[in-house]
Amino acid sequence: MTATPATRPRTTAPPARPDGPPVWTSRAGVPFPDLVPRARRRGWVAAGLCPDADLYALFAARVRAHPRREALVDDAGALTYAELDAHVRRIAGLFAGAGLGEGHVVAIALPDGRDAVAAELAVYAIGSVALPIPPGGDDRDLRALLGRSRAAGAVLASPSRADAVADLPHLGAVYVPGGGGPGLHLLSGRDGVRTPGPHPQPGANGVHPPGPGPWPPRPADPYRSARIDPYGHARIDPYGPARILVSSGSEAEPKMVAYSHHALAGGRARYVRGLDPDATRPPRHLVLVPLASSFGSLGTPVTLAALGGTLIVRSAFDPREALRLVAEHRPTLLFAVPTMLRRIADLPQRPGEDTSSLSAVVSSGAPLPEATARACRRRFGRPVVTVYGSSDGVNCHTAGEKEPPGAGAGTPDPAVARIRITGPDGTPVPAGSAGQIEALGPMTPLCYVNAPELDARYRTPDGWVRTGDLGLLDERGTLHVLGRLKRIAVRGGLNISLAEVEHALGTHPAVAEAVCVPVPDADLGERLCACVRPVPGGPVPTLADLTGHLAARGLARRKHPERLLLVDEMPLGPTGKICHRTLAARAAADAEGPH
Repeated sequence: MTATPATRPRTTAPPARPDGPPVWTSRAGVPFPDLVPRARRRGWVAAGLCPDADLYALFAARVRAHPRREALVDDAGALTYAELDAHVRRIAGLFAGAGLGEGHVVAIALPDGRDAVAAELAVYAIGSVALPIPPGGDDRDLRALLGRSRAAGAVLASPSRADAVADLPHLGAVYVPGGGGPGLHLLSGRDGVRTPGPHPQPGANGVHPPGPGPWPPRPADPYRSARIDPYGHARIDPYGPARILVSSGSEAEPKMVAYSHHALAGGRARYVRGLDPDATRPPRHLVLVPLASSFGSLGTPVTLAALGGTLIVRSAFDPREALRLVAEHRPTLLFAVPTMLRRIADLPQRPGEDTSSLSAVVSSGAPLPEATARACRRRFGRPVVTVYGSSDGVNCHTAGEKEPPGAGAGTPDPAVARIRITGPDGTPVPAGSAGQIEALGPMTPLCYVNAPELDARYRTPDGWVRTGDLGLLDERGTLHVLGRLKRIAVRGGLNISLAEVEHALGTHPAVAEAVCVPVPDADLGERLCACVRPVPGGPVPTLADLTGHLAARGLARRKHPERLLLVDEMPLGPTGKICHRTLAARAAADAEGPH
């Protein structure tokens, strides 16, 4: 990925590393080593598990194959593949005109919609690496992510956000939406070097001067005989980095994980394709989670580029609007985190409500309480698929199981990611034994970005991902996720798995949602608090009700919560997951009161 500064992208093969993995280096000097042995990657391509093409080449092929198919439905309406591609190529032309291209990282921090989708595809078109920023972070988070990745370009929601990163030395071109019309305009930048001084002034009509012409259309199969095709496109190596996934940061500082074109269009696409039992119809995906999140990465690179389907999004989540979208736009799959699903399922059913287009409802991003799964099955009359996955490169889901997996996360698919359980010394443990979940397969990412200490901690020498999650594989090969290795309460020196208690609480008929958090205690160090949202319209459980239920299920007394916090709504983080930090703060404040 190393290239010399130029307005037209150039391709440089990764340097030979006889003593280590191939390494792509950005123009700003950030290395992207592929920690999976190249022979494994080539084997997955040879087996047909990963298409040997970059993401924009795949998208361009979809445009040629069905230009009039609906590609995107957002707040502003619908776009066909041809219309979306025209928008993509306009933005790619703007990027290239500012000196962005192969070897650069380009950040995107926009609400879900056509500008965010087109900007991401435009990044792939010019051979850069996309860094979608999940919503909800502050300016400090934005600076940290752009600084650590040494992003050369950024597409931001407002000039005020651009001001917050104006002094970053590697940031060369900044774009914002608007300027009096659709699309993006250049706020500052020149030939990959940020222009000093104030923002450029708009023209007399209030619109910034237009940029260069649109990026030429990608021809079919351009790389057979030349590294650069007749239209000037450089060959984009599908083994190289395409997108950086950002972890939600619910328990630690967000991590950045680099994925190749192969891993997104191969492994991640195969997991999404496997969710729908009816593979004969074009997929239509209603994605309620932010596209910039790890879960939301199934949107632009997978639904559009890899699968050629229709992506349905909204800039903000609303449960009533979600039901309207299902009825009006007829999605085949609905993707959401558990709290979103519960809020939809709790709405009263409207006369004539039609959700028959759905093959399944897909939950990920957090453990799915059984009460929420039951409520969704009643409401939609469709299977509810639970997905265990993360930005680090692990995936397993319950779609297509011959026997109900119960509390299991499903049977691992080696065409997506093999899964093994290892003990403290890193060696695999027998079936039925608990240990750390590790994963390796076509969806395995390249590396952590600019964080060799994370590569050392979370990757093995032969490429396996150490998830930091505790689990087991039973005798049938079903994966059971037991919680985070470090998501515990320490009461009097004894460790309590928060996920284990949450799962048991979720089986109480009066509990809609349950989250456990530790609260400080002068005597024991920590005590366990159950944060519970009762089932609407039902009895409100007491702490004695809950501990009696846990005892009846055989949960040891030391694992019983000693405090109860009742909530009307679970607080959500920016990606729609329950915010454990907020609940922990409220529980700690509430702990001083009588119980």
